[in-house]
Amino acid sequence: MHAHGASLPGSADLSATVLGRLARLLEHFLGTLVAFAAAVLVVLEILILGAGVAARYVFHAPLVWSDELASILFLWLSMLGAVIALQRGEHMRMTGLVTRVSPQTRALLEALAITAAIAFLVMILPHALEYAEEENFIVTPALEISNAWRAAALPTGIGLMLVVALLRLIRFGAWKPVLVAAALTAGLIALFWLAGPVLKPLGKLNLLVFFVGVVALNVFSGVPIAFSFALATFGYLSLTTSTPMLVMVGRLDEGMSHLILLAVPLFIFLGALIEMTGMARAMIQFLASLLGHVRGGLSYVLIGAMYLVSGISGSKVADMAAIAPVLFPEMRARGAKPGDLVALLSATGAQTETIPPSIVLITIGSVTGVSIAALFTGGMLPAVVLGVALCFVVWWRYRGEDLSHVARQPKRVMARLALIAAPAIALPFVIRAAVVEGVATATEVSTIGIAYAVLAGLLIYRQFDWRRLPKMLVETASLTGAIIFIIGAATAMAWGLTQSGFSRDLAQAMASVPGGHWGFLGISILAFVVLGSVLEGIPAMVLFGPLVFPIAKAVGIHEVHYAMVVIFAMGIGLFAPPFGVGYYGACAISKINPDDGLKYIWGYMLALLVGLIFVAAFPWISIGFLRN
Repeated sequence: MHAHGASLPGSADLSATVLGRLARLLEHFLGTLVAFAAAVLVVLEILILGAGVAARYVFHAPLVWSDELASILFLWLSMLGAVIALQRGEHMRMTGLVTRVSPQTRALLEALAITAAIAFLVMILPHALEYAEEENFIVTPALEISNAWRAAALPTGIGLMLVVALLRLIRFGAWKPVLVAAALTAGLIALFWLAGPVLKPLGKLNLLVFFVGVVALNVFSGVPIAFSFALATFGYLSLTTSTPMLVMVGRLDEGMSHLILLAVPLFIFLGALIEMTGMARAMIQFLASLLGHVRGGLSYVLIGAMYLVSGISGSKVADMAAIAPVLFPEMRARGAKPGDLVALLSATGAQTETIPPSIVLITIGSVTGVSIAALFTGGMLPAVVLGVALCFVVWWRYRGEDLSHVARQPKRVMARLALIAAPAIALPFVIRAAVVEGVATATEVSTIGIAYAVLAGLLIYRQFDWRRLPKMLVETASLTGAIIFIIGAATAMAWGLTQSGFSRDLAQAMASVPGGHWGFLGISILAFVVLGSVLEGIPAMVLFGPLVFPIAKAVGIHEVHYAMVVIFAMGIGLFAPPFGVGYYGACAISKINPDDGLKYIWGYMLALLVGLIFVAAFPWISIGFLRN
C-alpha cells in the first residue's frame, strides 16, 4: 500500500503529441486553480475556527454561525483536496503487487487504477447532482442559506476528479494498456449488470461477492482504496437491493461531514509548521543531549522524540520525516545498522498511534461516539508501556556498544538545549490541556496549536519560511482530501453492511467466541492486525468501528480501553512487513532498502505485541486517569 501513485510509464509519452501537450496544459491550469482554492479554504478554516475560540473564551460572545460555516467550507475543502490527491496520485492504495510485476503488467494495472476511478465517478455523478438539487430545499439553521451551497461540493468535486482522471489517461505512457484497461473495466461492469438478476436471489452471499471479492480485486490491483470501497458499495446497492443511489451519496456526505473531522486538515498543517519552524529539531537535540552518551542512547531518543511529535501532523510519514533526518546520520556514524534504524523507526510508528491528538483517535470518536477528551487522556500511558517494551529490545541489542569516542554533554549545554526546547516540548501538553480543560473542542484546539507554533517560529526560534506556506497549504489539502474521501467511501460501505444485517451476524459471531470479554479482545487483536496490514488505519476504523465497539461495550469492555487495544493491533499490522504500508513509508523516508530491515524488525514487533497484551490485560493503563 502506498500513499502515492506510481509514476506514469514514460516509454512512449503521449505528452509529445499535440493531444498530450494540450492535456498536460489543461491539467496544469486546472490543478493550479484547484490548489489555489483549496489553500484559501485551509486558511479560512483556521481563521473561522480560531475566531470561534477567541469569541467564546476571550470575549464570552460565541459566534453561533462559525461551526456551520466551517462545516460548509470543510466539505468543499475535502472534495477539492480529493481532486488534488487524484491529480498527484496521492490517494492511498496498495502497490505491493503493482511493484512486483513486469513493466507491461504494471502499466496495465496503473491504467486500470485510473479507469476504475473513472467508472465510479461517471456512475455516481448524476446521483450527486440530484442530491445537490434535493438539498436546495433545506435551509441551514444559523446562516439561513440553502444547504445546496454545501451539497454542491459533491458533484463539483466528482466532476473535477473525472476531468483530472481523463486528462491523466490521455497523457498516459502508451495507448495499448489504456485501451485494454478501459475494455476490462467496461467488460466487468457490463458482466455485473447482466448478472444482476442472478445475484439478487443470493442474499447475504453478495456480501462476499462485493465486499470481499470486488474490494480485494480492486485493492490488490492498485486501485485507490476509496474507489475500491465506493465501487463495491455502488455495485452491491444498485444490483442487489432497491436502494436509490441518492442514498449512497447521502452516506458519502454524512461520512465526510462530521464536525469533529474539521480537525484533520488543521492538525496536518500544524505538523508541517512544527517541522518548518525548527520545533521538532529543538526537541530532538535536547533529548540527544540527555541520552546520547549511554549505550543505545540515540535509539531511546528516537522513541522519545516520536512520542512527543507523534499524532500532531495527522500523518505518521510526516512524524517520521521530521525525526529521521535529524537522528539517523549521527546514529550511523556511531555504527548503527541501517536495517535496525528503519526497523525501530517503523516500530515507533506503531507504538505512538494512540498519542493525542492522533487523527485515528479523532476518527474513532467521530464514528463511534466515544468521548474525544477521554480518548486523548487514555492514549498517553499505553504508548509509554509499548515504548518501554521497545526500550528493552534496544538495551539488549546495544548492550555492547562502544561509546569511547562519545563525550557526555556538559550540564551547561544540556540546560541551554532544555531552555531552547521548552516551548516545543510544551506544545503537545498545551493542546491536550486545552481539550481536557474545556478551553476548546477537539476540532478547535488545533487552531490554538497553530497560533502557538506560528508565534514560537517567529518570536522564539526565528525560523519561519513564508515561501513554504503555499506548498504546505496545498499538501495539507491533498492529504485531507485523501483521508476524508476514504472516510466517506468507508461510511457508505459500512452503511451497506449494516443494512444487510451483517453487523447483527458479526455481533452474534464475536459474542459467541469462548472466553467472554477476554476471548473478544483476543479475536479483536487478531482481526485488527490483519485489517491494519491490508486496509490501513483510518479505513479499517471507519468501516469496522461502528460494528465492533457496541459489541465490546455489551461484553463489558470499556470503550476507551478497547479503542487502545484495537489501535495498537492495527498499528502493528500497519507497520509490519510484508504488507504494512507504514514499514515501506519508513524505508522511503530513511532511504534504506526494505530488505535490510527484515532481519531486525521482528524483535521490535514481538516487543510491541507483548506490550499490547499487557495493555489489554490491565485496563487501568487505558482508563485509570479518566474522570468519573
